[in-house]
Amino acid sequence: MTMKKVKLGSQGAIVSREGLGCMGMSEFYGDRNDAESSATILRALDLGMNFLDTADAYGIGDNEELVGKTIRGRRNEVFLATKFTFVRKKDDPSFFGINGKPEYVKSACEASLKRLGIDHIDLYYQHRVDPNTPIEDTVGAMADLVKAGKVKYLGLSEASPATIRRAHKVHPITALQTEYSLWVRDPESEIIPTVRELGIGFVPYSPLGRGFLTGTINTRNDLTQSDTRFNRYPRFEAENFEKNKALVERVKAFADRKKITPGQLALAWVMAKGEDMIPIPGTKRRKYLEENAAAADIHLTPAEIKELETAVDASAVAGERYAAGAMKTIDR
Repeated sequence: MTMKKVKLGSQGAIVSREGLGCMGMSEFYGDRNDAESSATILRALDLGMNFLDTADAYGIGDNEELVGKTIRGRRNEVFLATKFTFVRKKDDPSFFGINGKPEYVKSACEASLKRLGIDHIDLYYQHRVDPNTPIEDTVGAMADLVKAGKVKYLGLSEASPATIRRAHKVHPITALQTEYSLWVRDPESEIIPTVRELGIGFVPYSPLGRGFLTGTINTRNDLTQSDTRFNRYPRFEAENFEKNKALVERVKAFADRKKITPGQLALAWVMAKGEDMIPIPGTKRRKYLEENAAAADIHLTPAEIKELETAVDASAVAGERYAAGAMKTIDR
């Protein structure tokens, strides 16, 4: 079975109905297993899942190197997205700076191309909006990369409607990547209508609520101390965890009725919101990749969608989606 392809935005990009988020393969979500991660990427390609998502910040370059080595013999099968803006240091992994200056855009792109071992990036995102650099300057530099043949399409991540509009005037934006799931519904009010008006594709990241919506994280002890969800994401903090688990139990009950997994239900819900929604659930294991891929064939009726949204009231979710410092990087 080959996953069907759909349009991403209105600039000509074609991608699989689901993508694969590669971040957790190299950092943040527990121990690494590069061999299994590579096998997962190759299995995704076998399934027709061609949309791979990485960033220079993931693993401080390691994730791009992993993805690049893995796809080396199959580059023509891949629609590859990567990102820039976060500045990190190998000798201080806790450091996260933000740089959207034109000269940095170009140097970051060159570094990504080298790590990935490719001659062009299919979709190049600004990972976060730099509040100290006009978006016109940043996107202008990104547009130069398109003219130079180093990048095909441009994207933004976690940008506000006003910023999206300003960016789109400089150069057509193909995709906006923003967190969106059953328990993060904020984009519905302004962001999604804006990108649809402008013909920009929408790429929901963390569509499984950083794994919480899969129903496989039953206690905080299921997370290792090296897993950043244990201490960096408020929704996983002790008191919030128990409140949010009650919502996840409703997802599990609904999924049981349909004889699918909670994760498949959460992904099917996102895709039911429109063919312009291309979720990129992350995993570093083939088992979960195959489970996620099967969600593309699950149909939810309008009545089921309404029932699910009523059962999982996003306003009842406890805790912000990021810690305070990280929330400051979200363009509003």
